[in-house]
Amino acid sequence: MSLFEAAGLGDELPKPLAERLRPQRLDDVVGQKHLLQPGGKLRVLLSTKALPSIILHGPPGTGKATIARLLAHETGRHFEQLSAIFSGVSDLKKAFAEAEARREMGKATLMFVDELHRFDKRQQDSFLPHMETGLITLIGATTENPSFALNRALLSRAAVLKLERLDTEDLAELVSRAEAELGEQLPLTDEARATLLAMADGDGRALLSLVDQIAASAPAEPLTPEALKTTFASRAVAGDRAGDVHYDFASVLQKSIRGSDVDAALYWVARMLDAGEDPMFIFRRLMVIASEDIGNADPRALQLVVAARDAFHQLGEPEGHIPLGQAVAYLGAAPKSNRAYMGFNQAKALAKATGSLPPPAHAVNAPTKAMKEEGRGQGYVYDHNLEDGHAGLSYFPEGVETEPLYVPTNRGAERIMSERLDDIRRKKQQKR
Repeated sequence: MSLFEAAGLGDELPKPLAERLRPQRLDDVVGQKHLLQPGGKLRVLLSTKALPSIILHGPPGTGKATIARLLAHETGRHFEQLSAIFSGVSDLKKAFAEAEARREMGKATLMFVDELHRFDKRQQDSFLPHMETGLITLIGATTENPSFALNRALLSRAAVLKLERLDTEDLAELVSRAEAELGEQLPLTDEARATLLAMADGDGRALLSLVDQIAASAPAEPLTPEALKTTFASRAVAGDRAGDVHYDFASVLQKSIRGSDVDAALYWVARMLDAGEDPMFIFRRLMVIASEDIGNADPRALQLVVAARDAFHQLGEPEGHIPLGQAVAYLGAAPKSNRAYMGFNQAKALAKATGSLPPPAHAVNAPTKAMKEEGRGQGYVYDHNLEDGHAGLSYFPEGVETEPLYVPTNRGAERIMSERLDDIRRKKQQKR
């Protein structure tokens, strides 16, 4: 029984195109070849005597619910569907009790839970004993990274399979099937057909919804790309301000700048803005990048980001995007060095390892006679009194020996720093 039939909707009512085209066999599923082709991970799992519980992880509209339903059909299990958005503890208890009753009659249960990550820890834990006893085979669907969104205990009892967004070829196949179901070609120019696929953004369900709308509109003339985009809404751009995509975009932005790919860096910032990202989050990431990846190779980088952020506050949107883009382009093109960042990390590790050692006596003040008699301040040389401005003293605690922590590159402004520090360190060695 389909969800449509379960809801009491008869054949006399129109069904959405996505429901009418729902595959009846795994071989009919569009996309996910890495899972469904011979030798694919899902095919291998199906070939075993006992289908394990599975977590299906992937973007919306990639076939998670369809695959779960077909797995139940292929293995002869009863298909039970729950949504973590609408279900609570009482619903789970009822579902488990019904599964127990079916087992007594010799029928196994495949329990599909959509948006599984929406369940809290206690609710997720409630599946564990029933998975272990084999009362249910859990097929959980999530758009979030399971490693972060699901309990470790649950993950240890399930296979995790990643579904990919549908590519252009997959989407084109869906349109062909939809036209066959409708009995007519969509009223689109060739260019508009390509635009339609792009508007779906890898989401098969969104594509079929668009096709439904286009077919129902019955335009007098084939739609052009401009008319298509004006009349029908695209799928919302993938992005969020708390989940995987949020952090994935931040990661690829930093790596683009680190790799001096200015064009890609500009592209990912544009994607972040298009997905509704908070510009202040982007500026915070740029500040980190300016210090971590550019550092003293170009000390102006951090200054420029801070200035661009202040300009954004003054200008607002959309004009504030101009200094944001300027800052991103500057960081991408700037010479790179992470030596200050790495040096400070080593310094923090050294500080933890050496505990509470006091500063060297020559580096502390002696405001009283008693302190002077203790030797505080003895041996200190005022660097500014020397011609080259450096006395060659060490300021580490006594007995602490270390290799240089900050070793500048020969890139950008660090070239000058490198030459100066080499001279200073040579003098310190001579003082020992």
